[in-house]
Amino acid sequence: MLNKALIPALLLAAAAAQAEGLPGVTDGPGPNLVIEVADAAGTAKGKIVLDLYTDKAPKHVERLVTLAKAGSYDGVVFHRVIDGFMAQTGDVEFGKHGADTARAGMGGSTMPDLPAEFNDVSFQRGTVGMARSQDPNSANSQFFIDLAPAEFLDGQYTVVGQLVEGWDVLNAIKKGDPAANGSVVEPDHMLKVTVQE
Repeated sequence: MLNKALIPALLLAAAAAQAEGLPGVTDGPGPNLVIEVADAAGTAKGKIVLDLYTDKAPKHVERLVTLAKAGSYDGVVFHRVIDGFMAQTGDVEFGKHGADTARAGMGGSTMPDLPAEFNDVSFQRGTVGMARSQDPNSANSQFFIDLAPAEFLDGQYTVVGQLVEGWDVLNAIKKGDPAANGSVVEPDHMLKVTVQE
């Protein structure tokens, strides 16, 4: 039988673990994307850290790192967030905070689209995948982070990494309207994105 006096301590430990990342997930060799999240008013909400899988999707990881180092992701909104599914961002063309984001989700970067790098990593909570159109070889700059397991995406989208810190921040990103395919009004955004090698 569980000692009732231990329950507050267990809850605190669980909350601390959630703030760091996910149980059983460790930070690999990187590089890592460090994303400072802010709301529509610019108020900081915390940071999330994504461990990128150079060995699984080298071309896609190189693209994310290049865009982050250039500052292209700074100020880009989380334009599509579906509760129980995923949070999508990375439209450096049409998704800048403070600009007209009506077309957010339709753009990319000035670099060419990438050939798919499908791999054996399954889409689970915190998995980072590259967004694309119907063409499997159309990923460019947009990416999404799973809020729940989504194995139906396995082998269909390129997995590029895993959230290793900031699960609580990811979960608190403003959700969109399910009836509008997760489109978010006054969305949260990536205030600053840096790379840790």
